[in-house]
Amino acid sequence: MQTISVDEFYKEIAVKTNGTIESLLPDGINREIGHFNIFNFEDIIPKIKADPNHMPYNRRAYYKISLVRGRNVAEYADKTIYIEKNALVFATPKIPYNWVPQDDNQKGCFCIFTGDFLLPSKSGAILDELPIFRPGGVPVFQVSDEVADEALLLFKKMQTEIASNYLYKYDLIRNYVMELIHYGQKLEPITTYNTAHNASARVSSLFIELLERQFPIASPGQKVTLRTASDYADRLAVHSNHLNKVLKDTTGKTTTEHISSRLVQEARILLKQTDWNISEIAYSLGFEQLSHFSNFFKKQTSLSPGEVRSLAG
Repeated sequence: MQTISVDEFYKEIAVKTNGTIESLLPDGINREIGHFNIFNFEDIIPKIKADPNHMPYNRRAYYKISLVRGRNVAEYADKTIYIEKNALVFATPKIPYNWVPQDDNQKGCFCIFTGDFLLPSKSGAILDELPIFRPGGVPVFQVSDEVADEALLLFKKMQTEIASNYLYKYDLIRNYVMELIHYGQKLEPITTYNTAHNASARVSSLFIELLERQFPIASPGQKVTLRTASDYADRLAVHSNHLNKVLKDTTGKTTTEHISSRLVQEARILLKQTDWNISEIAYSLGFEQLSHFSNFFKKQTSLSPGEVRSLAG
């Protein structure tokens, strides 16, 4: 598994549509901080539909907001979401996914942008601190035709501006992107916001954020540094017993259960999507001995790492 950069995204689309990278780039973007672009699914999907792997299960080094109209399946590490008609999808670099169209009638729009395109000084928000991009969620929202039409208007406004000669068009586009993000956040369960001021929820949120910072594992030489409940409690400046109680009360899982679950999730991804040997995967996940990793993984999944890899093959 690889992390797809913005440059690699353009190279892939250019090759599969028999176009050029230059033809895909908006005017003036090289003068901007960060990167932004917008596409119609109708302009891309028909040209690459013959390739069943055109949206592989990979991490992407950019954010993506999509309005999808058509039957699709969104595959995440631990869940599969079936979309029958319309969906708003908010993708973050932290969560790998696979997108599988179920028919040829794919319509809608999507935009991609890097985190530095929406600087705090410009947008008033830090992306990864927004509820819709926080780890642990899967922000895929099936919506009505009416809601989809409203979201489409925002995409159309962005398309109009990116093609214009207006000097401050990217500032205006930033506002439209943030409006889309807030639109999506309104679709989140209200409890996401009601608990925001709760001290226990704050500790829980900080723990999840710190846990997710250990990932993704991008190379065999990278290693998870926080492995135990005490490691996280020390970093958060709370007692390990307090952290455990908070997590148990707010999430139903202990600190160790959260850590183990996330290690298993990453192990599955690496076993299925990379050609690293199992010893390298074990080391990157913080296991000094291959046998310790194998015993841990089998206890959590009832399968050995080798069995998971062979099933993926």
